[in-house]
Amino acid sequence: MEFQWIAIALGDVVWIGLAFVLGLLARFAGLPPLVGFLVAGFLLNGLGIASGETLEGLSDLGITLLLFTVGLKLNLRTLARPQVWGVTTLHTALVVVVFGFAIYALALLGLPLLSDLDLPQAILIAFALSFSSTVFVVKALEERGEMTSMHGRIAIGILVMQDIAAVIFLAASTGSLPSPWAVLVLLLIPLRPVLHALLVRVGHGELLVLFGFLLAIGGAEVFELVQLKGDLGALIIGVLIANHPKADELAKTMLSFKDLFLLGFFLSIGLAGQPSWEAVIMGVALTPFVLVKSTLFFALLTRFKLRARTSLLASLNLTNYSEFGLIVATIGVANGLLDPQWLIILAIATALSFVLAAGLGRFAQPLYTQYRARWKQLQRHDLIADDEALDIGGAKVAVIGMGGLGSGAYDKMREARGDVVVGIDIDPVTCTNQCEDGRHVLHGDPTDADFWDRIQAAHTLELVLLALPRVSTTLAVIAHLRRSAFEGEIAAIAKFEDEEAALQEAGATTVFNIYTEAGAGFAGHVMARRQGDQ
Repeated sequence: MEFQWIAIALGDVVWIGLAFVLGLLARFAGLPPLVGFLVAGFLLNGLGIASGETLEGLSDLGITLLLFTVGLKLNLRTLARPQVWGVTTLHTALVVVVFGFAIYALALLGLPLLSDLDLPQAILIAFALSFSSTVFVVKALEERGEMTSMHGRIAIGILVMQDIAAVIFLAASTGSLPSPWAVLVLLLIPLRPVLHALLVRVGHGELLVLFGFLLAIGGAEVFELVQLKGDLGALIIGVLIANHPKADELAKTMLSFKDLFLLGFFLSIGLAGQPSWEAVIMGVALTPFVLVKSTLFFALLTRFKLRARTSLLASLNLTNYSEFGLIVATIGVANGLLDPQWLIILAIATALSFVLAAGLGRFAQPLYTQYRARWKQLQRHDLIADDEALDIGGAKVAVIGMGGLGSGAYDKMREARGDVVVGIDIDPVTCTNQCEDGRHVLHGDPTDADFWDRIQAAHTLELVLLALPRVSTTLAVIAHLRRSAFEGEIAAIAKFEDEEAALQEAGATTVFNIYTEAGAGFAGHVMARRQGDQ
């Protein structure tokens, strides 16, 4: 037996166990588990444990899978919005100028770790601070079920534009251009029908999982071979099959694997290096400046004709520093442009910004709801068409969430109640597909308090069926309904007994357990079929 492998395994058990315990404690505190993972990384660093090959491999694979799944859900038309490319360009320029000159001014005052900085170095640090974390934001949006919401799509679009800017910087910083063979990646476009055909034929089991890994890792390797950033390849491969009907199933299949591997990324931030007290103080001091980034995002998004709510939630999602900032700092250190302590400083500031962003994300909806009259005063009157409040006309029954279960509920209600039934979904692609199938489905965000207030003003809605995939989203919608004095019936779905109790306590009049009730419905269907045959 190789005792070296036992030592490696025991070391892995230590960081896995510590990450689990602290992730669980973070969940008990109402924070995302990733906050606990970040703390675990710093504790391991303090204990003298360095980042090993296993952890680095998990981190790299997690980021690759993350960008692949982002590509699966990315609509290229979102990137073409002025609210995305215009805001990203202006925000990056403003942050680099404001932060860069502010850091240089502090350097002129002779503060520790700043006194030796010249203006180009200060600009480089500001550029590193201008990014928001794709990993953190996508993870947070997925946990809240807001990936396809208006503010989620805007935030993801801005992050992708930032990632593209980071890739350009990385290429420029190496002093080398992509290989002349890089033009061959364009051949992936005519391969799209082949990828679609394979996606249909792999089925729904382990082959689908393996195909997902092949696409993500294979796309990354192809780009690396021609000296392009591999993660960009995973993103583009995801985009190529994003409009396929099975793309959503593939994304859901890869979700657990991606979450597991991203554990390595969050731990590696804390393991970036041993901090000095000066670095800790500087990292803590940089953290509040992330609120300046958020304020700039809000101001720009509202000027680009987005509602105050959309602008606020997108801005709060982007209230963090980024892993790309650490990559920029790493390049600066490697090229002798920055002191190695700046990598530790930015790692500390990034980790603390994640904690701050997790707290803000938890209270984002209440923050808008409680002060929305003031928020609305900051928005323009000429809003873009797809960010205006939704009007359901005279509908009496609303089905919220038009997936497979919601579609079935809609059809049954339409058969019983006629034209007074309306479907609502947060995903515009789903809405388009449903309308093509002949259903009356509108695009709207059920967690939007303005949306429910406008519906209540018509006083027509009698029944709301919540067919949403996450119980947290369902609870948020019920809270909005009760807050808007809705007096009709609320029906909701649950997967587990504890979810049933929580939904009933929140105010749902009917709760349908999709597992237990599906079994009863299946047996009833078989019995009715047999009686009909006799």
